[in-house]
Amino acid sequence: MKKIIALGALAALAPSFANAWWDEAWTARRTVTLDTSATGVAIAAPQSSVPVAVRLHSGNFDFTAAKEDGSDLRFVAGDDKTVLKHHVERYDSLNELAVVWVQVPLVAPGQERTTVYAYFGNAAAGGAQDSKASYDASTVGVWHFAEPAPLADASASALSATGSGNIQKAALLGDAAIFAGSPLRVPASPALATTAGGAWTMSAWVKPAGAQQATLYAQGALTVKVDGSAFALDVAGTRVAGGTLKAGAWQHVAATVGGGKATLYVDGQPVGSADAALPAVQAEVVIGDAYNGELDELQLANTVRSADWIRLAAVGQGADSPFVSVREDAAGGEEGGHNYFGILIDNLTVDAWVVIVILAVMFVISCWVMIAKALLVGRIDGDNRAFLQRFRSASNDFLKLDQGASHKSSSLFRLYGAGLREIRKRFDAQGEAAGLTGASMDAIKASIDADLVRESHKLNAQMVLLTIAISGGPFLGLLGTVVGVMITFAAIAAAGDVNVNAIAPGIAAALLATVAGLAVAIPALFGYNYLAARIKNISADMQIFVDEFITRVAEVHGR
Repeated sequence: MKKIIALGALAALAPSFANAWWDEAWTARRTVTLDTSATGVAIAAPQSSVPVAVRLHSGNFDFTAAKEDGSDLRFVAGDDKTVLKHHVERYDSLNELAVVWVQVPLVAPGQERTTVYAYFGNAAAGGAQDSKASYDASTVGVWHFAEPAPLADASASALSATGSGNIQKAALLGDAAIFAGSPLRVPASPALATTAGGAWTMSAWVKPAGAQQATLYAQGALTVKVDGSAFALDVAGTRVAGGTLKAGAWQHVAATVGGGKATLYVDGQPVGSADAALPAVQAEVVIGDAYNGELDELQLANTVRSADWIRLAAVGQGADSPFVSVREDAAGGEEGGHNYFGILIDNLTVDAWVVIVILAVMFVISCWVMIAKALLVGRIDGDNRAFLQRFRSASNDFLKLDQGASHKSSSLFRLYGAGLREIRKRFDAQGEAAGLTGASMDAIKASIDADLVRESHKLNAQMVLLTIAISGGPFLGLLGTVVGVMITFAAIAAAGDVNVNAIAPGIAAALLATVAGLAVAIPALFGYNYLAARIKNISADMQIFVDEFITRVAEVHGR
């Protein structure tokens, strides 16, 4: 019977490869993937009715398509039919951050892609969250520390914790309680009472300010403490101690008693155990007595949670969890790749868009300059070679080359024309037979040199646009990145969520501006160096031609 139930649950969570859609009234969905393989949270045995913390942020969820309070959220198993119980701990549409708890019927070991679908985008949908049904029957107390005083219990027990001097702040999972020595108290209740020889589990996230002597949880003869730089579990006089306290860092602490064993876990790993029997206790619960630090997500159960269950909580609920991932739904409901560039573009800030648009204009201009210059240089070089061959093959009639073929793009032909004009002016005034004096040769050379300078200016025209792209592109991109990172961190500071999944998309999008700057500068750099080398060769050819032309004129017509 158990095998049948397990197979049925696995089938319910298996990905649907049909073009299925749970309800057409919902216009959007995301794929939530649970990974229990070696790359995620490796477990040895299936775990049923597991509450899974799903973090939503601007990098994996479109808050603009959902209702402002997230009441249209629905979570459906991989069969696209079974609606899962869920409740929202935090939903901040302004800062685009949310934490939602979803009860997954079965988490099987060795699965890379156990799929759950998150549907949203239905303005007519009412709220369907149910915190009490989001936990199994063994859960007797859950405090998110997200509610105003008195702090409500999210489980079916519906208890309240009261106290003074405790405030809530954005933390690991939604909000957390800050303790400065004053405890919270939960009145004695049959729901929290333990039986002699029974079972009990407590788990919580803690962020101690430093080494101290404090009580994290106390219920009669059951206590979980911070003992200096370690943690300790006391069960009716039996102590289990272990683990290393990390000041200022979030750590998951869990304790179980049952079956004659008491076990203490830190960050999902057992750090100590001892033989102990659970005593019968019906007493007030004290949370955070003499404790200095933060505390979040306190959960109590009347059963012994397995090591796999605690590992899923410790690793799966962490800020950088490899267990839970949310991505944009692939077409047709099938598994697909990440649309990384889509994520980057979606997270671009206004200043980054401005910088990228400017860089795009610079890129277009630099490409136009490089293409136009390359074509121009090619034509000039070809016509120069053709004219130079005619000039060198001509004998004493080298001053009549303008009467033959025309070399429209040749800079050498234009310099030749400039010299020819000056020579003919003097021949017309003095006669060709009179020849050219030294002073006349100097004047002719000066005139040709002036045209050579003009030709050099034409060759180098607009090259400055490439130098601007080379030097200015990376700096503009860096400016966009710095401003984008500043805005991202300011938004994170305002929201109080230090989850890397919320930070990463904004920073990655900000870096896109630097990439754009480099994309402008690198082609411009290569193009500039290539064109500069070609222009330098043409300039050298012009200088050589001027000397060669003046020398031939002096030999034939000098006196």
